[in-house]
Amino acid sequence: MKLLLVLDDPRRAQSFVDYLAGMGLKCELTLDDEHNVSLWLVDESRWQQAQLEVKRFIAEPLHPRYQDAAWRQGDTQVQFAKGPAQPGLLRDVLSRTGPLNMLVLLACLTVYGLSWLGLPMFGLLAFPPQLSLLLGPEFWRGFTPALLHFSLMHLVFNLFWWWYLAGMVERRRGHGKLLLLLLISALLPNLMQFLASGPQFGGLSGVVYALLAYVWLSGRLNPAGGIGLPDGMAVFMVVWLILGFAGALGPVANLAHLGGGLIGLLQAWFDRTRAVT
Repeated sequence: MKLLLVLDDPRRAQSFVDYLAGMGLKCELTLDDEHNVSLWLVDESRWQQAQLEVKRFIAEPLHPRYQDAAWRQGDTQVQFAKGPAQPGLLRDVLSRTGPLNMLVLLACLTVYGLSWLGLPMFGLLAFPPQLSLLLGPEFWRGFTPALLHFSLMHLVFNLFWWWYLAGMVERRRGHGKLLLLLLISALLPNLMQFLASGPQFGGLSGVVYALLAYVWLSGRLNPAGGIGLPDGMAVFMVVWLILGFAGALGPVANLAHLGGGLIGLLQAWFDRTRAVT
């Protein structure tokens, strides 16, 4: 058998396996302790055909063809052994949140809360007014603008995508890979934005763009790697960039978004042949 795909949704995995079974592509499922489902192709001689179907599935995971296949197949396919009851919402959220993911979440929430209380967090954490200051004792201010958010909507939007995407990367690629993406996609896009508009910016959006691009392209280049996003998310990313540069979204750190996206794409390309942890 050969590993075909890793998903974090057992029901969706079962639907996809039912669909493949209807094409004569038999798969077996295994479930790990983190509720990640591995799909193993039994007949390796049909690997190329199965890979084409995986790419279709990643592009359109909610397409009715998969649910229809599940209804047609009934209970003839491999079922998961019964275990403990499904976790509650809080436990499910925590199970998808690694330590680095949680640390950044708490840091952003803390900074926002202190700002709301009137403390001068922007003055402490914003990008320095002169690049020379980054070479001295305030080097960390090249990163800390990512922790600043200027409205509740701004905070909630960024933290939701950070939690979802960073959790996926941390579980499947490890803490080190997420830390690398976090640092590079904060530092370089922040520098780009400073050169374009000065130090009046902040937010985790550049990092979110990097993670979006990384997860999407990783799924396209290595479908069995356990991470991926529908192509619609890539379209959303590009449209949001265009709207930002067109001025339709108000004052937005457009170069930070663009820089983050490019970093995510490059890192996914570099990682395309590496083994998944």
